[in-house]
Amino acid sequence: MDTIPQRHEDELSLNYLLVLDVLLSERSLTKAARVLNLTQPALSKTLARLRHLFGDPLFIRVGLRMEPTPKALELGEPVRAILQSVRALRSDHVSFDPRTSQRSFSFFLLDAGASQMLPLLLSRLAEEAPGILVQVVNTDATHLDIWLENGLVDLAIGSFPRLTQSIRHQLLWHETYGAVVRKDHPRLAQLGEPGAFVAEKHVLVSTAATGHEHLSAERAIEAAVPHTNIVCRVPSFATAALIARRSDAVAILPLTLARAICEGLDLAVVPPPLALPRLDIAQYWHDRVHREPGNQWIRALVHRHFARHDAVAGAAGDANVVG
Repeated sequence: MDTIPQRHEDELSLNYLLVLDVLLSERSLTKAARVLNLTQPALSKTLARLRHLFGDPLFIRVGLRMEPTPKALELGEPVRAILQSVRALRSDHVSFDPRTSQRSFSFFLLDAGASQMLPLLLSRLAEEAPGILVQVVNTDATHLDIWLENGLVDLAIGSFPRLTQSIRHQLLWHETYGAVVRKDHPRLAQLGEPGAFVAEKHVLVSTAATGHEHLSAERAIEAAVPHTNIVCRVPSFATAALIARRSDAVAILPLTLARAICEGLDLAVVPPPLALPRLDIAQYWHDRVHREPGNQWIRALVHRHFARHDAVAGAAGDANVVG
């Protein structure tokens, strides 16, 4: 959505309402522009039109945030209701055929999930649904529930146990952790000992503000490893692996990802001798699209290709009870 069409000077289009809804969620022009795939000047122009149409400033800059005026807050619920009704109308009456569809699906994934899943997913789409496109969103997940609700994200994949209100989920697999180091690490043989392990230099992957449950593992690592031994913090698992590849640092990654990348990067994977929590990797969607044919199809595709037997066996009913 590069521009907001203006057919008539005083027309209030659904695109305008979507912009207002996202601004109410994000309280930031920069974040809203990223979510809407707009340039910031284009978003500022649209906000100016909204202010004209409603005769109100709608948002006032307070520090780094755009705080809504009472008028904007008053509009929030009616605008969201209109958008939900339009989406329901479309999903109820528009057929979906993956073989001919030109639809684009938006996923919320951390880089670990993207690198593991996207190659196979894109290969299957090329065979089964060549017209379908995939967009991966990976930004601040503070409002992930709202993104799922308003359709800016079709499906979130990861471990987000705090997503509850009107959000359904289906377990895909259980994830543990592996520590990656370069194969010629000078103390590789000693890394199975807790004392030797925590004495190494570590690169820590930080998922703060993503809402992902990896934060629990991050805190466990910080509790075990002296802070002077954490030489770098990065937001990406892939970046952490590359740092380990070119140094003596240890990087703790989800085990599935660690195994997938270790050969190509000439890395060794060792079990970290720390008590780290297990991650339950699931796919999440909003209740309003539970029966929407396109969303049902993409969920089924993801489950068919990525669900593991041990997770499936313990996941009876997951898709039906959450929310």
